[in-house]
Amino acid sequence: MNRKYDAVIVGCGVAGCFTALHLPKDWEILMITKSAKEESDSFLAQGGICVLKNDMDYDAFFEDTLRAGHYENRRESVDIMIRESRTVINELIDYGVEFEKEDGKLRYTREAAHSTNRILYHEDITGKEITSKLLAAVEKLSNVTLLEHTTMVDILCRNNACDGLLLQMEDGTLEPVFGGHIIWTCGGIGGIYENSTNFPHLTGDALALSLRHGIELEHINYVQIHPTTLYNERKERRFLISESVRGEGAVLLDKNGNRFTNELLPRDVLTGEIRKQMAKDGTKHVWLNMMTITDLDITKRFPNIYRHCLEEGYDVTKEWIPVVPAQHYFMGGVHVDRYSHTSMRHLYASGETCCNGVHGRNRLASNSLLESLVFARNAALRMAEMDSDHSGARTPRFADTMDMNLEELKQVYQIVVNTEDLEAFAEENKRMIWDEIHRLDAE
Repeated sequence: MNRKYDAVIVGCGVAGCFTALHLPKDWEILMITKSAKEESDSFLAQGGICVLKNDMDYDAFFEDTLRAGHYENRRESVDIMIRESRTVINELIDYGVEFEKEDGKLRYTREAAHSTNRILYHEDITGKEITSKLLAAVEKLSNVTLLEHTTMVDILCRNNACDGLLLQMEDGTLEPVFGGHIIWTCGGIGGIYENSTNFPHLTGDALALSLRHGIELEHINYVQIHPTTLYNERKERRFLISESVRGEGAVLLDKNGNRFTNELLPRDVLTGEIRKQMAKDGTKHVWLNMMTITDLDITKRFPNIYRHCLEEGYDVTKEWIPVVPAQHYFMGGVHVDRYSHTSMRHLYASGETCCNGVHGRNRLASNSLLESLVFARNAALRMAEMDSDHSGARTPRFADTMDMNLEELKQVYQIVVNTEDLEAFAEENKRMIWDEIHRLDAE
């Protein structure tokens, strides 16, 4: 690892990968990820990715997104996402992403709160298909260094400008790294919840550092609960039963086998209906019946869900499965503008880490992958535009600190982390996030 890079990307999900792929090829780029490179929530996305089917679909797509978000969306961001969606999809196809086709044409499916079919998919592992292809493309770039099991401990900032990061390496040592531009693409906050569909190491690190350094946040109490995850008694990451299952015709049943709601309600509304039914029935879950899907083979349309349920003892072709709501997605985050720039100079954020206003109070199904890709691409293009006079010979703004040792850097950048007890520091960060969420909920 070098001490200085043109850009440092924290996270290697779809947002991190798309950023790297759109930065200039003569830039030296460092990507880090807190766990293994395949353990980003981008890999877990099942349902699909939205796209503007044609110009006639614009108004409906826009309205569906706003309605799901309770009209608290930032309209400019929604417009950008929709208008740039086809460009992004074409790029994904160029990178080898294989979407389902019918008679040689892209096949569109539908999920809850969508007024029409506009979602592209790959079996029931769309996130894995997209992320793996993008990650493979990044790994071919000679100008990108990717480090796994490397944790962002703090940022190096002064005068409201981010100069770099303090990293904990895989061997436990602490190393500073400087970057012309820094971008957070480090996921959501599922790791601070007991029941979540997220990987447990995604604990909102960027939010905690924002709270510590005065970086603007937005709506961090806007947390989406997914209505249908597979219920079990074990305390572990919940397995998601994709909304596409209900979109294709699966129905929800109470303890007596009676259908009790419209399965295509927006996620937050449907979660409320499920919780009311659980309270009424005195149960820890409701039931999902996939046998009502009759116009396709569910073992082929949802092979991953079928296999996982079999491993848990349920054959979805012959019996109902127990489902329960669980924390799933984070609509709030680090405030960014249309270019994914935060309130701190040289610091960007994209994906679930940030809040650009697309989702409002509640995310419309399958908008997450699209939103992450569109705004990661825009962030990369903005970095390049702001650095159009890029020259390897230029003097960086952090030239006076780049060669300092850690103790000297602690003084200059007022690093507050207790480097002797990073575990306690991480727990304190979680509590800070919880306290802020509870404060906002109480207002």
